[in-house]
Amino acid sequence: MLLSLLALLSAALLARAAPPTCYSRVLSLSKEITESFKELQTSKAKDSCVEMLPRLYLDIHNYCVLTKLRDFVAYPRCERVLEVSELKEKARSLYTIMISYCRRDLAFLTDDCNALESPIQSSIESSEDIDS
Repeated sequence: MLLSLLALLSAALLARAAPPTCYSRVLSLSKEITESFKELQTSKAKDSCVEMLPRLYLDIHNYCVLTKLRDFVAYPRCERVLEVSELKEKARSLYTIMISYCRRDLAFLTDDCNALESPIQSSIESSEDIDS
């Protein structure tokens, strides 16, 4: 009995200790960046240059996300705003992960660049909002 309980607990710990997959890392980082961008846009203490930043909605299933990330990182303004610099660094990291480490693990389902400019809330996001 004690041995089976110990085996069960060990298996549970090992399952939690498994490293994230490329896909899960890219997905979580893209959500983190998108949320940080939304917070930056709605911040009361935002700098005027923040309003001029390119939109940053990320869908890692859309091939155009690579161009979107590259353009955002290369945007020449707002270097003086710490939050923007941090956001650009996260976007640079995501871009690097997607084009090098996870290049073969990702599958792009679309290449609709307009979808990244005016995103439609998916049914998954809608159901998450309802649950919250």
